[in-house]
Amino acid sequence: MIAFPAGAKVWIAGGVTDMRKGMNTLALQVQQGLGRDPYAGEIFCFRGRRGDLVKLLWHDGVGVSLYMKRLEAGKFIWPVSGSGETVQISAAQIGYLLEGIDWRNPRWTQRPAKVG
Repeated sequence: MIAFPAGAKVWIAGGVTDMRKGMNTLALQVQQGLGRDPYAGEIFCFRGRRGDLVKLLWHDGVGVSLYMKRLEAGKFIWPVSGSGETVQISAAQIGYLLEGIDWRNPRWTQRPAKVG
């Protein structure tokens, strides 16, 4: 998993995004559609129509990175919001999201086995 800074702001873009878009087009979408600066060190998340693919755009101070993750089974949990709206989450919550866990209410799905 990618280690994002603990204090980094993470923004989830509402609606669906054309996953054919690359780094420059997504940066332009952040500027024009979301009204944010893609070079300010914040992380921007975009989800495809089927819900099994996300792209993350992040400027780490040295350069811009574009990460992509596809789930083998299931869909990424995404907030219900209109296109162009954003939802801010924490760096810890983005870790849950990328693992396919419901980041809004993370909990164990099964009881840990007793040792001993």
